[in-house]
Amino acid sequence: MIKMKKIGIIGGLSVESTFEYYKIIARSYNKIIGDSSSPNLVIDSLDLQKLTDWFAADEWDKVLEELYLSATNLIAAKAEVIIMATNTPHIVFNELEVKVSKPMISIMDAVAKEIKKHNLKKVGLIGTKFTMQGDYYQKAFEKYDLEVITPTPEDQETISRIIYKELTFHILNDTSQEKYLEIIYRLHEKGAEGVILGCTEIPLLIKQEDCKIPVFDTTTIHALSVLDYAMNEK
Repeated sequence: MIKMKKIGIIGGLSVESTFEYYKIIARSYNKIIGDSSSPNLVIDSLDLQKLTDWFAADEWDKVLEELYLSATNLIAAKAEVIIMATNTPHIVFNELEVKVSKPMISIMDAVAKEIKKHNLKKVGLIGTKFTMQGDYYQKAFEKYDLEVITPTPEDQETISRIIYKELTFHILNDTSQEKYLEIIYRLHEKGAEGVILGCTEIPLLIKQEDCKIPVFDTTTIHALSVLDYAMNEK
């Protein structure tokens, strides 16, 4: 019998992507173990609106403190490894990781390792405007020798609006999908060999089969990364 470390998930950012993390981890674990098995994990669900307001106000100290309190709750519930089921709050990942007493799995590291398997050098990044306008992906990818490019300001507004007005409510619109694909192909024309779906709601709308170039589903990559750690880390 495999001894699994208990996974702690900082969730609710959004609820929809947290659902996806749980399903991916639970179904993958069950495929590995079989029968009626389910993984040992705990979720601490936060208020997306509160954090989004802090993002917009550039109050990242408040974001950091909220995430730290959430991690503390998860550790109190016996979590042995922790992830944030979201991209944007990873802006403060390095500061949070230092404060938290249990291992944390970075979404950027998990995605970079997956991209390296494809032997790519230059990738596009789409996500919330906070992610696209920030530099945390770029900084994290430097050690992997990966270049990250982002869409135009106009395209960034379109991407972010669809995330907050549609995807966080599980509204999946064909017109919005077409807009995303157009932006992805514009990034490809600028030299992107693949594109990171750098918001954990975007894979609800964009799948690999929709695209002619590689897209990297951060939700699935991150969820499988923490499951692998929980099941195999000695």
